[in-house]
Amino acid sequence: MYIQTVPNRNSPPCILLRQDHRVGKKVVKRTLANLSNWPEHVVDGLRILLKGESITNLSDSFTIARSLPHGHVAAVLYSLKQLGLHQLMASRPSKNRERVVAMIVARILDPQSKLATVRGFRPDTLYDSLAQECRLGLLDQDDLYEAMDWLLDRQDHIEKKLAARHLQERTFVLYDLTSTWYEGRTCPLAKLGHPRDKKKGKLQIEFGLLCDMQGRPIAVEVFEGNTGDPATVASQIQKIRCRFGLERVVIVGDRGMLTDARIKQELQGVEGLEWISALRGPAIKKLMENQSFTMSLFDDQNLAEITSPDYPGERLMVCRNPMLAEDRRRTRQELLEATERLLEPIAKATQRQTKPLRGKDNIGLRVGRVINKYKVGKHFELTITNANFTYQRKSQQIKAEAVLDGFYVIRTSVPAELITPEDTISIYKKLSVVERAFRCMKTVDLKVRPIFHRLEKRVRAHIFLCMLAYYVEWHMRQLLAPILFEDDDREWTQRQRRCVVAPAQRSEKAKRKASSKRTDERTPVHSFHTLLKDLATITRNEIQPNLSGSPTFHEITTPTSLQSKALDLLSVKL
Repeated sequence: MYIQTVPNRNSPPCILLRQDHRVGKKVVKRTLANLSNWPEHVVDGLRILLKGESITNLSDSFTIARSLPHGHVAAVLYSLKQLGLHQLMASRPSKNRERVVAMIVARILDPQSKLATVRGFRPDTLYDSLAQECRLGLLDQDDLYEAMDWLLDRQDHIEKKLAARHLQERTFVLYDLTSTWYEGRTCPLAKLGHPRDKKKGKLQIEFGLLCDMQGRPIAVEVFEGNTGDPATVASQIQKIRCRFGLERVVIVGDRGMLTDARIKQELQGVEGLEWISALRGPAIKKLMENQSFTMSLFDDQNLAEITSPDYPGERLMVCRNPMLAEDRRRTRQELLEATERLLEPIAKATQRQTKPLRGKDNIGLRVGRVINKYKVGKHFELTITNANFTYQRKSQQIKAEAVLDGFYVIRTSVPAELITPEDTISIYKKLSVVERAFRCMKTVDLKVRPIFHRLEKRVRAHIFLCMLAYYVEWHMRQLLAPILFEDDDREWTQRQRRCVVAPAQRSEKAKRKASSKRTDERTPVHSFHTLLKDLATITRNEIQPNLSGSPTFHEITTPTSLQSKALDLLSVKL
């Protein structure tokens, strides 16, 4: 077969696909098709193939115009859409909805400032594939700020939808508070407060997170940086009961959040509202002094439920963990010895022959700098004179504190017929999933800190945007657990619940993954972000054929077996 161009007088030539064969001494031609209406570049390509020229050197036939990282974008973007998060924001597409979706995906992939993010949305940059998928067009940072304001106006609506999806009547709601530091002085939310991130001298901003029992974020609220933990409880109760419409709910908070005063003022006597919390160390000591329970209770068991006249209408679950007791004893001893190593040079300085340290004020200043560095200064008795300094441990006080080692007490108002002591302790320990959410949002993945936004509404929108990003990431982690370092042994998790007092242990399957860096199927194990980096090697290539007038076309890199496994777990098709 061959292509023949036949002149056609004053008309365009006729392009024919022909075949010839020999009959005796005569060559017989047969027309197979008329290609006159075909594009010229297609005819040229067919002519090359009919000549038997194999296209072995692709660089001579095609040019890769662009290669954009695409696999990680597709994984996160379509996971978000499968969750219906874009529909919760607005039922109809809009430019602001698409911008918010793009910012959420970008926050998971590579968290940066809004200025850096908008640069990444430009052509031939990091998020060009994402910008094309979301049809963003050309943007500047003001467009992203406009989208953030649009999102903040819908926060109540979105949180209400999330609550309707994941919370039901008589459900347990986890609540905790954290803070992060603020760069600048202009935002009215930024105040001097307790620096949980150890950034002393920086203004702080607080935010509280409501989660369901599995750790899904449901709602977030931002507070001024000098707000105490207990002062935020009332607004959360209002949100749960009024905005979410839950009449019967159990709120779970730590002992610094649901204090005795807060329980009496805002929780007791409210119909349908129950709570689970814990006692502080001084309260546990008082229980023992009042002989509300004795050590003999724990000779054969590590859990006992008691009542006390000091806590009317409450159930108290007293737990003793021998491993925790040993750990605290060892830690206390190490801290006492470390403090003594700091005090000993000061004592020697008062006894040296040349230039001895003198004066109660001078000695006191040096002692004051180090005495409470390790938070055990209360266990030392100090004697300071003008010419001498001595110290010794308060042995009786240390022994009295050691008696409480390994003990903790969970308190609840939930009746015994509704929840067992073991389940009560297990639910309280679920607060660890909120701490995990804070760690993910602040440090590991989403990097909500530090905050630079000057306007109060932008700070609130920034933190809400990070919460929505964590909502997507939480679901992705659950699906990808078999190929991550996550513990995905469900049977082991169920067995762990039977011994709720002891510290949780990782399953043998998780330990094998951690030690060998391989799954049981011998595929590499990833962290969440290294897996995203691996998926980013799946590129969307824009290919230009080396034929005049031919249009470009797109091809996506063939995924590896591990990448295919990840995409299958997420139910994402490229």
